[in-house]
Order: sequence, then C-alpha cells, then structure tokens
Amino acid sequence: MIYSFIPQSKVTSVDFIETLSSSEKYLLSYIDDHLEDIPELSIVKLSESANVSTATIIRTMKKIGFKGYTAFKYHLRAQEKNNPKFNNMNQIDKKIREAILKNEQEVIRTIQMLDSGTIEDAIQSIKSAKRVMIFARGFSELIAKEMVIKFQLLGKYSELHDDPNIVRTISKRLSLNDIVIFISLNGETEELVQAAKNCVDNHIQTISITANASGKLLDYTTLSFIGFKSPYSYFPDYEVRSRLPLQVIARTLMDAYAIRYEEI
Repeated sequence: MIYSFIPQSKVTSVDFIETLSSSEKYLLSYIDDHLEDIPELSIVKLSESANVSTATIIRTMKKIGFKGYTAFKYHLRAQEKNNPKFNNMNQIDKKIREAILKNEQEVIRTIQMLDSGTIEDAIQSIKSAKRVMIFARGFSELIAKEMVIKFQLLGKYSELHDDPNIVRTISKRLSLNDIVIFISLNGETEELVQAAKNCVDNHIQTISITANASGKLLDYTTLSFIGFKSPYSYFPDYEVRSRLPLQVIARTLMDAYAIRYEEI
C-alpha cells in the first residue's frame, strides 16, 4: 500500500511495514482516504471517525516520523499552503504561541526581579527561626504545600495554614523565634493582611511572596519578593490567574535554602 503523505522510501521499506499492526495499517488507509478532512479533525474526532484509540493514532504518527498528530497536521499544512481548511489551524497555532510567550515572560521577568541580597537575608532569617509558618489561600496553597514538604525534608519545622479564622488566630500567638511566609498573588487577601498586621504588632519576622508591588501585604512584611504577573488571563471571569511567578520565587528560595543547608 502506498500512502501519499508518507515518504516513498519509508513506505516501501519491509522493516517499516512489519512494524505496523493491523489497526495502524487501517488508520493510515483511513487517513489516506480522508486526507482532505484531516485539517478539520482533532485527534478525538479522528479517533471516533476511524474507530481507533487516540493512543493508536499517536503511536502510528511516531512510526511514520512525526512527534504526534498535531505535528502531522502541520506537515500537511506545509504541503497544502493554499488550502483554506488550514486557516483555522493557523489561528490556533498563533494563540498557542501567545500562551507560551505569556508564560515565558512571567518566568524571565520574575527571575530578573529577584535580588540575591534579599534571598540571602531571607535564608538567614529562616535558618535562625525555630518554626516556619506559611499562610496562603486559594491556589497559592499548592505552592505553600510544596514549600512545607521541602522544609520538612531539610529538617526545618514548618506548618501551613489556609483557614481564614485559624490564620488570624495563630498570627496573634506566635513567638519571636517564629517566622511567617505569606504567599498571595494580589497581596490584598484580607485575612493575610490582618495576620501580617498582627505579626508586626508582635515583632514577628515576615516574608511575603506576591505579584503585586502595591499590595497592602507589603506594608506589613519584613522582606518581600515580587514577581511579574502578566496582565492577560485566559480565565477572565474567575480568580484563577497564573501562580507561575510565585512558583518561580518559591522554588528559587527553596533551592537557595537547600544550598545553605548543605553547607551547614
């Protein structure tokens, strides 16, 4: 069988034919018969139309020399530049690249905003503290949980609190040997700001990790790490904006602390 979309040398290779299962041969035949429809078919739609699994599609694409089904569609687009059916693919590709660039900017600009001196001060403060208390809310809790686990692995006592009432209460009962890390994307979360005020009143050391340079939280924290947050969101109706800047800061801080821990 000669498939029009696979290099002739590969199709006529005996080794290549022997690697194909019956379902893979059927899929290639199906694609060959419906090549004009491929630009408009997602991998799920192709799976349903050809009655094969998505795993079979991906496996077959790799055997004919592509990283996946989307890469195969790009190959067809390059061959059929004037085919209007590929216009939608061009638009989707552009949007995906915009999403990639958005995340790249958040990472790069956040790293550029980090100050090694502030990191060193934070490490020394954490090292000298008896307990590390981490306060976070919402999706920031995921970052806080990772930090708690890493502190524990390094032998540092740490706790995470995310309940508003508990955060307010505990922040009034801390000792001078404690240090508090606040993780808040907008730096305006009411219970965290109130907890930070309580810490100031009791002379407790505090560190904030945020992406809002004008957030109220910064007024009540000893050391602050500020990341770059893109103004664009793909979930504009919900408060689920990217925590990537906070993740970059938290990971850098933990890596630096681990380096100091190894030195000790």
